[in-house]
Amino acid sequence: DEIPTVVGIFSAFGLVFTVSLFAWICCQRKSSKSNKTPPYKFVHVLKGVDIYPENLNSKKKFGADDKSETKNKSATPKNSLHLDLEKRDLNGNFPKTTSKIQSSPDPENLSPKHFVERKKDSVSPDSLKSIASLSSEDKQDKLGTLFFSLEYNFEKKAFIVNIKEARGLPAMDEQSMTSDPYIKMTILPEKKHKVKTRVLRKTLDPAFDETFTFYGIPYSQIQDLTLHFMILSFDRFSRDDVIGEVLIPLAGIELSEGRLLMDREIIKRNVRKSSGRGELLISLCYQSTTNTLTVVVLKARHLPKSDVSGLSDPYVKVNLYHAKKRISKKKTHVKKCTPNAVFNELFVFDIPCEGLDDISIEFLVLDSDRGSRNEVIGRLTLGSTAEGTGGEHWKEICEYPRRQIAKWHMLCDG
Repeated sequence: DEIPTVVGIFSAFGLVFTVSLFAWICCQRKSSKSNKTPPYKFVHVLKGVDIYPENLNSKKKFGADDKSETKNKSATPKNSLHLDLEKRDLNGNFPKTTSKIQSSPDPENLSPKHFVERKKDSVSPDSLKSIASLSSEDKQDKLGTLFFSLEYNFEKKAFIVNIKEARGLPAMDEQSMTSDPYIKMTILPEKKHKVKTRVLRKTLDPAFDETFTFYGIPYSQIQDLTLHFMILSFDRFSRDDVIGEVLIPLAGIELSEGRLLMDREIIKRNVRKSSGRGELLISLCYQSTTNTLTVVVLKARHLPKSDVSGLSDPYVKVNLYHAKKRISKKKTHVKKCTPNAVFNELFVFDIPCEGLDDISIEFLVLDSDRGSRNEVIGRLTLGSTAEGTGGEHWKEICEYPRRQIAKWHMLCDG
């Protein structure tokens, strides 16, 4: 009786093993097929294309307005996307051409009264000669020129900004003597609309030719807005370098007659005139019995402005380090449009060792920025090796455990 039982058990194990092996082989074949290169090309940026939500159907097609393409391919549907992918270089960018193509949204529906193209503050050949004749000292102070156009579509109630190009940018990479520029644009004062262009590699005269359309902005409110262009150079290994900025108040600019072509000199970024980065009120309590550290981020005051609007959206990141290795991180909620924020948020950290000798805490006050990298407003470090009030505060919580001790600390550069 025992022999058939043993044979049955071994047969069951063999059957389970065979089924498992078959399932594993099928999964491997399926995963190998899924890892193959997809039969399409990924387009990183829609260059010179205006996107209108009312033109989107269930298939999510985009409407293109390239005049040359519409002439050559008249039989192509209106809602198709015209992009010649074969003309792109290795970085996915179109080569710079001498001819300038002025894009306009859906030219068939536009009235000539409202969309007659006109030019304002453009660069003449004489001015280009005068720029070329500048001395070397003047060229060092020049940060380049930004070229763009403004337009308002009354039919669609849309404000349209086309970032065309920038010329004469300074070299931010000392080794290659070039830059990787891109542009961030914000509509002030509410900072609701934030966009940025793609990065163009190794050039001091980037030709972006990117159109951004903002809906829901009444024409009567255009006069109260200000455009803020931030010109940056991408850095893969550290924070991106700020080349300069351009500020365009729209008060007095008339857009009812058509598109405006404009150019502005790029100026040095408005450096914060505040004597410091502000202050942060922190409360600490060390529980020696449970080996925990309680951190309360209470308030921040006198924070410097993060942009020309004078308003910041601060929040605090708290990093716990053990022997210079980060072992835990927390962050507070964002406080909108205030230089004096009240957080009142408590965090409890478990300490992996006895005592606080190898422990330190870093506080980063950042400005929340949707669509781009958040900017560090100020930094604070508390620990046994910290200088000033950071070291004094740490010494007090070590001498008086189980006591909540709060102190104001000056923030330093991020």
